[in-house]
Parts: sequence; C-alpha cells; structure tokens
Amino acid sequence: MKPLAVSAVIPTRNRSDALGRTLESLSAQGLLPAELIVIDGSDDGATKTLVEKFRVQWSSHCSVVWQRAAQLGAAVQRNQGVAMATQPFIWFFDDDILFEPECVSRLWRAIQADSKLGGVNAMIVNQRYQPPGFASRTVFRLLNGKQERSFAGRVLGPAVNLLPEDREDLPEVVSVEWLNTTCTIYRREALPSPTFDSVFTGYSMMEDLTLSLRVGRNWKLANARTARIFHDSQPGEHKADVCAMAKMELINRHYVMTKVLGRRGLLDHLRLFLWEGFQLASCATHAENRAKLTELCPGKLNAVKQLLRTVR
Repeated sequence: MKPLAVSAVIPTRNRSDALGRTLESLSAQGLLPAELIVIDGSDDGATKTLVEKFRVQWSSHCSVVWQRAAQLGAAVQRNQGVAMATQPFIWFFDDDILFEPECVSRLWRAIQADSKLGGVNAMIVNQRYQPPGFASRTVFRLLNGKQERSFAGRVLGPAVNLLPEDREDLPEVVSVEWLNTTCTIYRREALPSPTFDSVFTGYSMMEDLTLSLRVGRNWKLANARTARIFHDSQPGEHKADVCAMAKMELINRHYVMTKVLGRRGLLDHLRLFLWEGFQLASCATHAENRAKLTELCPGKLNAVKQLLRTVR
C-alpha cells in the first residue's frame, strides 16, 4: 500500500471511542495518508493509548503522531497540527466520521485531477442539502438578492452557508463556494498562514467557512459527491451550552460577513437580522425545539450587545 502524499490532522478531546471507530473505518479504506497527526486535548490518557495502537498497526504505511494540545479549541488545535505537517496536501477530518467504501480514493482522485482545485470535501450522507420549502426558498432568495435553481453549496448574503446536494444527475465532482472541515483535503500551497484565524475559539463555529472563502479567492473549491462519509456526531460540553453556542454563531457569522466577505452595509445587516429571525421562528414552529428558545434568545441578545460594544 503506497501512502498518499497527505498529512491528516485531527483535533480531539475526550472522545477516544468515537476516534477509534473513525480510524478503524479509515483503515478499511485500503489507502492511508503518509502522516496522521492527532492533536489531543483530552483529560485522560485513553486517546494517547488508542493512537499508539494505530501507530504500531500502520507503522509500515503511515507515520502516526500524537501531540498534546497546547491550547483547547478546534481551530487552534488544527493550526497546531498543520504546523507539524510535512506533506503537500493537508487533510482535515473530524474524530467522529465513518468512511463509506472508496471514499478516500475518490476524494484523492478529485483533487489530483484538477491542478486549480484548492480544496475538495466529501459528501456527508446524513447532513446534506434538501430542497427548501416555500418559506426557506423565499428567505434564501431575499438573502441572495435573486432566485437560483438551487442554493446548494452556496454562501448567501450574511455568510449563510448551505451544504452541497446529492443528485444522480450531477457530476461526481461539483463546484461549491465553501467547504467544511468534516472531511476535506486542501493543497498546502492554497492555505493561508495561519490556517485558521485566532478569533475562532472553543468549538470554533464557521472557522471552516472562513478558511474556504479565503482559499476560494484564488483557487477552485469542489465537493466530491460520490466520496461519502457518515457523520456520527457526538455530544460534548460545548454543545450542551445552547446559550453560548447561539452567541458564538451570531458573532462569528457577523465576523465572516464583515471581515471576510466585506459585506458591511445596511442591507447586509438587515439580511443578517432576517436570517437570525427566521432561525428563531423556525425553532418556535417545531415543538421538539421550542424549549431551546429560552436559551437561544438570551444567547442572541448577548451577541448583539457585544457587537454593539465593538462598534462604539
């Protein structure tokens, strides 16, 4: 087995069971990266022990490196991993994904086939674009400023990023406007330095959007539609704090809208207000999510207060 000229970077914390399933899934692909770097912020030694097992198991095909996280947070841990990487391609993937057959080979084939492609990601089979209903389609059109046949893979107005779609009439590799970091390969030469902005801390919502938008200024971005993964999303302390997550989402979206996309006008902020209001209204219409409003609303309000303070 010849390893791919790729450094895979995985940030993780206290999820050794999920990471073990991910690495077992990768092992079954028949293709491994030349280097796999795990940046670990765990409170115990379970992840280090797990990584050592795979280091021994893959010793003839892949250099497996474990390093303690110097600072906790998805973005900063990825930056730490990129600084250690030695290969011309950088592969970000989460510690809780499962690879479907031939996923890695199809992902690799896609980025090798086009030298102008700066990054390519896999299709997440349980998290993908669905045709919007009337209300969503109307909001998307208002955010975008015009109607489109499909909004899949697009970044609309106030940094509203939509997942790619999976239709049989589409080619295997589909052009998109942004990439997530759930399972994405980038050309190292396309990455900015530092790779992820220091503004993204903790869960680092939208750090992937920011990175891909910056890469997309000079390079093409694509989704390898037939390279598929299942995102076995795991609970965590950061996700349990709904109020903090709501605040982070609005603040980070405003950062991407104003600092990365350069959309700072009154209309841009009105579109942001529309999107945030639409999200809260959607939550209120679903009984299973209604209870979250008591935490979502204070989180959004705290974000608005912080944003107003920065403007003064």
